[in-house]
Amino acid sequence: RARTSNLHQPTPRVRGVAPRYSLPPNTRRLCCADRITMSDDEDFMQESDEEQYDFEYEEDDDDDSGDVDIENKYYNAKQLKLTDPDDAIAEFLGIPPLEQDKGEWGFKGLKQAIKLEFKQGHFDKAADHFAELLTYVKSAVTRNYSEKSINNMLDFIEKGADGPEAVQSMEKFYSLTLQSFQSTNNERLWLKTNVKLAKLLLDRKEYGAVSKKLRELHKACQRPDGSDDPSKGTYSLEIYALEIQMLAETKNNKQLKALYQRALKVKSAVPHPRIMGIIRECGGKMHMSEENWNEAQSDFFESFRNYDEAGSLQRIQVLRYLLLSTMLMKSDINPFDSQETKPYKTDPRISAMTELVDAYQRDDVHAYEEVLHGNRDMLADPFIAENIDEVTRNMRTKGVVKLIAPYTRMRLSWIAKQLRISEPEVQDIVGFLIVDGKINGTVDQREGVLEIASDADAERIAAMRRLAGSISELFGVVFRDGEGFRNVEQAAVDDAPMDGAQGMSHRKAARMQLQAHQQRARRGKGTGPATWA
Repeated sequence: RARTSNLHQPTPRVRGVAPRYSLPPNTRRLCCADRITMSDDEDFMQESDEEQYDFEYEEDDDDDSGDVDIENKYYNAKQLKLTDPDDAIAEFLGIPPLEQDKGEWGFKGLKQAIKLEFKQGHFDKAADHFAELLTYVKSAVTRNYSEKSINNMLDFIEKGADGPEAVQSMEKFYSLTLQSFQSTNNERLWLKTNVKLAKLLLDRKEYGAVSKKLRELHKACQRPDGSDDPSKGTYSLEIYALEIQMLAETKNNKQLKALYQRALKVKSAVPHPRIMGIIRECGGKMHMSEENWNEAQSDFFESFRNYDEAGSLQRIQVLRYLLLSTMLMKSDINPFDSQETKPYKTDPRISAMTELVDAYQRDDVHAYEEVLHGNRDMLADPFIAENIDEVTRNMRTKGVVKLIAPYTRMRLSWIAKQLRISEPEVQDIVGFLIVDGKINGTVDQREGVLEIASDADAERIAAMRRLAGSISELFGVVFRDGEGFRNVEQAAVDDAPMDGAQGMSHRKAARMQLQAHQQRARRGKGTGPATWA
């Protein structure tokens, strides 16, 4: 064979055989429209790095006629995938026997057959053929290509497992992978597969097995001194995320809080946004259990932002949690004012929660109750069902305060009728408001009557008391001697010297003079000068 990179080079003819340019499979696929298949994108994208795009011209077709037949069989099988999956499976499984030694086309054929079998629900057959596929990874294909292919296969199995039998078969796929790569010293694939297995066990609520697996994974990501290995920071965060999920589900808030803070301090990795979304979501739930509404709202926002960046559908659920925490923190700020949440304001998947927030911020009890009773499906989420009662109680409490504001005496049955809730619940809310000091009143439980002391009367009484005190003080200052007006002459008599006979005669003369003045006054002849004491 001769090899050239120039298409215009003269082509020799050997033994009367017309020369043929042999292109790599991917290139030939692009030239033949009938062979283009979008479902095989991983073959096109992942294999292109390892194929040579040099053109060949050959002396004879005998050397690669077998490869051409295998290649044609592969693409013919791909054309049957949509129309006749069972025949396609048979065609794909017929490729490995055609190869003298295990090769790339047999590897590809098994991959396609396993995917179709899993889609068709033939889980045991898919697992058996997956075990056969793993025998190709040591010599038939390169290490990088085999690792990518196995990872993609496990991702496909994980996403396609939508039933109990499929989920059960996942564990077999993971176990086969771990057994196969245990002797190859491929730590990266070992970690990825074990993380997937731990997630599967967590989904099945097998917390004991999860704890054991997580301890094994933590040890693999640590240095000999027990500290986290910075080179494995990304895997460490994935492991933290799984453990945080487990602790959140088991309500172990003490360990959850410590692990949550530890995970946020990992700076040596650039984690996938989905991982940070999980960590922040669990942190928000932890803060909610502690009634730390502000921190919960902050964590849910960060979780939503990360899920949105990762394109995860969990962003919708976390956005509901964000709206829930906004109501619990009694904030008047519109959660859709931010740039990240604004595009979802009219999303029908969160319309019920949006209407609840709107009614809550408007203090419209009736609208809130109508939305809540008309969308019972949102209570299917245990976390929302657990916390919505607190929101409802806050809403009804605001409704009671607003309703009784103009009145001083009313029946509890009337309040219950106006708010469309039970009378015992009204009594409970009123009792809470009285104890909390938000209303000044008493409840006659026998008559079912609430009496509220009017704030206006209290203010008037307080003002009158202040006025009376001022008058009393003024009276003490002005009339301190208890006599009111004092006559100047009487003051002169009282102030006269009191010693000796001279003093006595002087006082006597003064009294006589005073009496004379008084007599003249009675006859209308005027009085002496007078003033305030």
